[in-house]
Amino acid sequence: MENSMQHEGLRVVIGLGKTGLSCVRFLRSHGYSVAVNDTRTQPPGLEELRREFPEVKYSLGGLDENLLLQAKEIVASPGISINEPAILSARMNAGIPVIGDIELFCRYAAAPIVAITGSNAKSTVTTLVGLMAGNAGITVGIGGNLGTPVLELLKPENTLYVLELSSFQLETTHSLKAAAAVVLNISEDHMDRYKNMQEYHRAKHRIFRNCQFYITNRQDDLTVPLLPESVPHSSFGTDMPDQSTWGVIREADTVWLAHGHEKLMRASEMGIFGEHNIANALAALALGNAVNIPMEVMLSTLRDFRGLPHRCQLVTRSGGVAWYNDSKGTNVGATLAALSGLGPAISGKVILIAGGQGKGQDFSPLAPALREFGKSVILMGEDASRIEAALFPDIRRFKAGTLDEAIRLAAADAVPGDAVLLSPACASFDMFRSYEDRGHRFVEAVNRHVEAA
Repeated sequence: MENSMQHEGLRVVIGLGKTGLSCVRFLRSHGYSVAVNDTRTQPPGLEELRREFPEVKYSLGGLDENLLLQAKEIVASPGISINEPAILSARMNAGIPVIGDIELFCRYAAAPIVAITGSNAKSTVTTLVGLMAGNAGITVGIGGNLGTPVLELLKPENTLYVLELSSFQLETTHSLKAAAAVVLNISEDHMDRYKNMQEYHRAKHRIFRNCQFYITNRQDDLTVPLLPESVPHSSFGTDMPDQSTWGVIREADTVWLAHGHEKLMRASEMGIFGEHNIANALAALALGNAVNIPMEVMLSTLRDFRGLPHRCQLVTRSGGVAWYNDSKGTNVGATLAALSGLGPAISGKVILIAGGQGKGQDFSPLAPALREFGKSVILMGEDASRIEAALFPDIRRFKAGTLDEAIRLAAADAVPGDAVLLSPACASFDMFRSYEDRGHRFVEAVNRHVEAA
C-alpha cells in the first residue's frame, strides 16, 4: 500500500544497472523528480536511461557530493557502501535519508513478505519457498537479491512476496515488517566492506525488525535475534526437533525430515542432496508453514526441486569421477557447506578447486574440512597464496593459472569414487565477470576435458 509520502524534492539514484534503472522507472512513474549518479563512466543501463528518460540528469565517473546534497532522499545501489565519504556527508552532516530499492518496495507492497537472509543458501531457500507457494496456487513475487529487481515484482495480483535480502540491502531498509523472517546462518563474509563481524551481524539482523514471525538455526547461535519471547518463532536444524520445531529423526539407515515428532518425508526422497540441503529444506518448510502453504505441496516441491545452477550442480560423471560446479560458493561458509554435504555422500575423496578475491576472510576453517573430506586442493586466483597459508601442511595442494589447468590437474589426481568440486570460497572478479561466468566457463572446460578423455 502506498504510504503518504511527499513527492516534492529530488531523489538521487546512486548506481545504474538493472536495479538502478528499475528505481528510476519506479520513481518517475510515481511522480518523483530524479537524478542519477554513478561512479562508472559507462555504467550498464545508460543507453536505456537516455532513451526512456531524456529529462533525467546524470553525473558519472565518481560520487557527486554537490548533487547528493541537493537530494531530499538518496536511493543507493547495494553495491556501494553507505559509508563512502560523499554519502556519509549527506547522511550525517545534511541529514539526508539513504534508502535502497527494498525500502521503496516495502513502502508500497500490500501483500505479506517472507524475508530470507544468511551468509549462504539464501538463493536456494528463497527459490524453494517461492516454488512451494506457486505450486500451492498462490500468486507470488520472488526476487530481491535474486533475479528480478524487486520493484518490478510490485503487482496488485500478488498475494505473497518471497525475498532474498543481502546485508547490503538490509542496511538501507527501514520499513520491512516481514510475515516470516529468517537468518539462515552467519559466517565471515564481506570483510572488505564491514569493519568486523559484529557490524556484518547487525546488518543481517535488521531483517527481524517488526517481523510477525521469526525462524532461527538451532546450530548457529548468531542467527538468534534479541526479540521478546512474545514474538512467535520456531527453529530448524539437522538435529532432533522438539515438539514444535523442525529437524531430523534418524532411524537405522533412514533420515527423516520432521516437524516435532511427526516424520514428514525421507531425506533420500529430496531432489537435492547433502546435510546442508536438509537444513535448507527444513528452513523452507518452516517459512512456508508460517505463511500457511499446505504441507503436502511443500513436500512435493522438495521431491521435484533439483537445485539451482552454480550451487553444487552436477556437471558430469566420467570414468567414475563426478564433477560439481559450486561457483556460487563465494565465501568460506559456502565452501564448508559444500564439502560437508558432498564428502560423506561419495565413496572417495573431494578434490577442491578454490581461489579468487578473498574479501578479507579468514580461510583457516577450510583446513579441518579438507583434512576430513579432501584429497587435494587446487588453488588459483588473487588470494591463492592466502588460502594456501591457512591450510594444514599435510593437505596436498597445487597451483593453477587458469581453469583449464586446474581441471587438468584435478583429472590427473582423481580416481573412481572421487569428486572434483569447484567451490572457490572467493569472489570471482579477479578473473571472471561474475560467479555465473566462472561457473559457465568451468562447465565448458569440464565438457572439453571429458570429450577429450
